[in-house]
Amino acid sequence: MRLRLMGLMAAAAVAALLGGQARADDILLGYLPALAGPFATLSRTDEIAAQIAVDEINAAGGINGKKLRIISFDTAGKPDQAVIGLRKLAEDDKVMAIIGPFSSGECRVVFPAGERLGIVTMSMASSAPKLAAPFTYGLRNTSDEGYMFQKVMKTLQDRKYSVATAAIAYATDDVISKTMGELVLPTIMKKFGTDVKMSVTFQTQAFDLSAQVSQLKAQPTDLVGVGSGPEPAVRLVQEMRRQGLKSRLVAGSTIGDSELARRMGDQGNGTVIPTTFYSGSSAKAKAFEDELIRRAKAAGIERSAASQFEAATYDIVQFYAYAMKLAKVTGDPDKLAAERTAVRDALRAMKDFPALEGPISFGSNGDALKPVYIIEMQNGAWKLIGQHAAGS
Repeated sequence: MRLRLMGLMAAAAVAALLGGQARADDILLGYLPALAGPFATLSRTDEIAAQIAVDEINAAGGINGKKLRIISFDTAGKPDQAVIGLRKLAEDDKVMAIIGPFSSGECRVVFPAGERLGIVTMSMASSAPKLAAPFTYGLRNTSDEGYMFQKVMKTLQDRKYSVATAAIAYATDDVISKTMGELVLPTIMKKFGTDVKMSVTFQTQAFDLSAQVSQLKAQPTDLVGVGSGPEPAVRLVQEMRRQGLKSRLVAGSTIGDSELARRMGDQGNGTVIPTTFYSGSSAKAKAFEDELIRRAKAAGIERSAASQFEAATYDIVQFYAYAMKLAKVTGDPDKLAAERTAVRDALRAMKDFPALEGPISFGSNGDALKPVYIIEMQNGAWKLIGQHAAGS
C-alpha cells in the first residue's frame, strides 16, 4: 500500500512538473478588468469575450506553436489600482501585452506607465478625446466620443428628428462622464445648430435625481444629452418619465450596455446612441454574439446581446495574435523587451484587419478607425437607424 501511494505521489509530481513546464511555455497576455466602479456592468463579461478569442487562436495552433494564456488583475475601476496591476503583470508575470484598462480615468495613468515599461496596453472602452495620442505603446480599440457623437447628430438630422434645443445631464465624479457633459455633448450639439439651454449635474452613485429632472422639466428641450455610465442613465430616464418629461435621450458609448433597452423598457423609447458593434453586420459577428450569450449563461449571467466592449475585447486579443505571429514572437524571456516592441510596431502598421466590428486600422492618435452604427431604442429593443463607414 505504501509503495503504491509513493508511486501515485511520484506520478503526480511528474505530471505537475510537465504541466508546469507546459504553462511556462505559454505566451501570456495581461488583462485589467474593472469589476467595480461606474462601468462595472459594462466590463464584467469582457473576459468571456477575451477567452473566446484565446480558445479560437489556440485551437488553430496558437502563436508560432505556443499556447496563449490570460492572467488577470482586477482594477476595481480605480486608476491607482490599474497602475499597480500594470506593473504586476508587466514586471512580475512578464506578459507580452495587456488587454485594457477599461475607463479613460484608468488609461490616463496606465498609458504613461506602459510607455515607461515598454509594453502595449490597449483599452476596449476608453473614449475621452486624445488620451492615447502622446504615446507609442498606448492604443485604444475604440473611437473618440466626439467622432462617434457627431454620427449621432448627423443621423438625427438626416432622419429629420427634432434637434432644435437640448439640455445636458452628466456625472461630475468620473473622467469620461465629465468630459462628455462639459466638452463633447455641448460642442457637437452646437456644431449641428442645436441650442443648448442648460446643464444639470449629479454624482455617479446618486439615487434620487428628482431635483435635476425638475430643472430639466422647467425648460423642456428636444434632446437631453447624457454623460454617465448606464446606471445613472436608467435612473435619469425613469425620473424623467415619472415627471412627464418627454425629451429624447442621446448619449455616447458610455451608456452602451447591451441590456440597456431591456432595463429601461418603454421609458427609454427614442434613446439614440452610437456603437461600434452590430451583430447584424456579418455572420461572424452573430456567431460571436451567440457564443458569448451561451458562455455568459453558463457563468450565471443572463444576456440577450453582445456589446461593443465585448466585441472590442475579442478583437484586441485577435490583434495581438496577428501582431505576435507577424513579429515571430517566441516568448523567450531574454527577448521579452524586443518582442514587446515588435508587437507594438506590427499593430501600428496594421491595415484593415478583418475584425468583428469591421475592417480596423489604427490612426496616428492611437485610436482605432472603425465603422459606427447608430441605434435607437424602440419598444425595449435596439433598432439600427444609421451606419457610417470608418473615417467617414
